Amino acid sequence: MRGAVSERRVGWLATPMVLATLLLVAVPFVMTFALAFTHFDALTPPRAAGLENFRRLVGDGLFRHSLRNSLIFMAFAVPVRLFAATGTALLTARRRRGVVAARGVTYLPSVVPDIAYALLWLWVFNPLFGPLTFILDAVGLPGTEWLLSAWGARAAVVIMTVWQIGEGFIVALAARNDIPGELYELSELESASPWYTFRRVTLPMMAPVLVLLAARDVAFSFQASFVPALVLTEGGPFYATLFLPLYAYQNAFAFFRFGYASAMTIAMWLVTGAMIGVAWLAARRWRAVASV
Repeated sequence: MRGAVSERRVGWLATPMVLATLLLVAVPFVMTFALAFTHFDALTPPRAAGLENFRRLVGDGLFRHSLRNSLIFMAFAVPVRLFAATGTALLTARRRRGVVAARGVTYLPSVVPDIAYALLWLWVFNPLFGPLTFILDAVGLPGTEWLLSAWGARAAVVIMTVWQIGEGFIVALAARNDIPGELYELSELESASPWYTFRRVTLPMMAPVLVLLAARDVAFSFQASFVPALVLTEGGPFYATLFLPLYAYQNAFAFFRFGYASAMTIAMWLVTGAMIGVAWLAARRWRAVASV
């Protein structure tokens, strides 16, 4: 009887979560999918377009360019974020003086609102009076035109996202602390080197979680690039930071091409799924090599 009551309570508690998922995920997905096959400007009723929006994507040079920019951003940001989250988790895994503060500092940037965070970095990267330019000049290093050159702007967006690794750091830290301590004690008894212990114990044991984090970061990359590109560069210079989410946003809310933007969003979902699949296969192969 108690079990039935407990299950009923869990069911009632889960109902708001199910409703929230339907409202925030399922309904927008269905609406986006439906609008992708229409011409819709939010001023007149939608008109059926068939596959015209998708055929238009194939011939859209800016779409291909924004997709290329997004893939470049993903290729740099995902490995760096994964390395930073995992490395910080390993460095702060053992309890000692200052570890709690280090963990808090690592997580803190992730709770800053995206707009405020982007405005802060806009000041940091300012080529005239930004602190980064001042520091480089003070130590005699050549300054970089962070927001004025194509690769400088791309690097700036990547650097911004590397600091917001709080969620990945917490998950990696939990995975590291979940490894049985007996394995490390056995390694010490056998006089194994730290690198050998890391390669044969830590890395294989954390591999499933790292695969999850890599897949999560691939999906997160599109979202992570939107606000920095919108606030810092507005897609420039020379469309170097025109990422796919920003291009979809411009088509929807600047040009009122909601049908075309919806088709672009579906293409973004397909690219995300394909990249997650590639990351999954690469991680499985990497885990197999690491365990040898």
